[in-house]
Amino acid sequence: MKQRKATQQQQKSHYRWKRRVFVFLLLGFCFGSLVLTQSHYSQIKALSSLRSHFVQRPRIAFLFIARNRLPLDMVWDAFFKGEESRFSIFVHSRPGFLFNKANTRSGYFFNRQVNDSVQVEWGEASMIEAERILLRHALADPQNERFVFISDSCIPLYNFSYTYDYIMSTPTSFVDSFSDTKEGRYNPKMAPVIPVHNWRKGSQWVILTRKHAKVVVNDTTVFPMFQQHCKRKSLPEFWRDHPFPSNPALEHNCIPDEHYVQTLLAQEGLEAEITRRSLTHSSWDISSSKDPERRGWHPVTYKFSDATPSLIKSIQDIDNIYYETEYRREWCTSKGKPSRCFLFARKFTRPAAFRLLNMSVLGVSRKATNDPDS
Repeated sequence: MKQRKATQQQQKSHYRWKRRVFVFLLLGFCFGSLVLTQSHYSQIKALSSLRSHFVQRPRIAFLFIARNRLPLDMVWDAFFKGEESRFSIFVHSRPGFLFNKANTRSGYFFNRQVNDSVQVEWGEASMIEAERILLRHALADPQNERFVFISDSCIPLYNFSYTYDYIMSTPTSFVDSFSDTKEGRYNPKMAPVIPVHNWRKGSQWVILTRKHAKVVVNDTTVFPMFQQHCKRKSLPEFWRDHPFPSNPALEHNCIPDEHYVQTLLAQEGLEAEITRRSLTHSSWDISSSKDPERRGWHPVTYKFSDATPSLIKSIQDIDNIYYETEYRREWCTSKGKPSRCFLFARKFTRPAAFRLLNMSVLGVSRKATNDPDS
């Protein structure tokens, strides 16, 4: 009897020992699984972080057209700061000009000029040739998805994030384009290649998608017509001191930069793929100006005394554009909702632009500085 009880106790003890061993092994398995799971999660997280590091967001290529230096470089420096992964810069300046520390204080522009620039003359096809050169260089980078033309007197009206989201929110190009044959800029000699019903006018300061940028660069039909038939016409001021030509028809100027991209896209049947307005504001309302320098064929130039918060707000508040020749009012939208029309504005002198920057009314700011030219 005592032997049986001893045997039963041994069995119970052995069973308890086996249960403890099982629990211990189970806990060890669970702990090991947890460690492996955490390690696997860490690996996945690290791979995800590494992948996001190499998969960059689409970039906007800012294409600056300058005479020599960029007088508003530090305004753009403040605009670009901290957003290096979302933009690229290309500058077309006169042949041989080199951006370095001697002529710009912004490192963003060092060595960013194209090396095959041409001498640009206002009113000639050389302006659109410069645009095509800039696009050709910018297209070499596959990350560039939008292409924005900027003049050397242009300022941004908002910060980079707002500007980026506005431009990238639509699959269309922004091209100010409308029919206009009243000014007689269309040359009938273009008719075999460019019919008059495809003749368009608009602002030079367009924003193109990658598809449309390629169309401009690869064009071999419309551009030669502009080179051949858009010769520079003397300004009205010229004829004040010279005999008026006996045959005015010999003096013909279609202002290539205000017609080329618009006409090309119409010619290619791509107008359904564009938003027909510019995002760059220019003021042509010079009728009331008392300054004779502001009268002519160019938009208003804003000087130091013009640079006020109320001026910027008046431009930012514009929400529609009226096209008289087409009896069309373009209400501005972004992401399907009513929005402001303009992201950029020109023409600003250096003192005016720096005054606005120091007022922090452009969506970007820096500490007040005594600019040598202000």
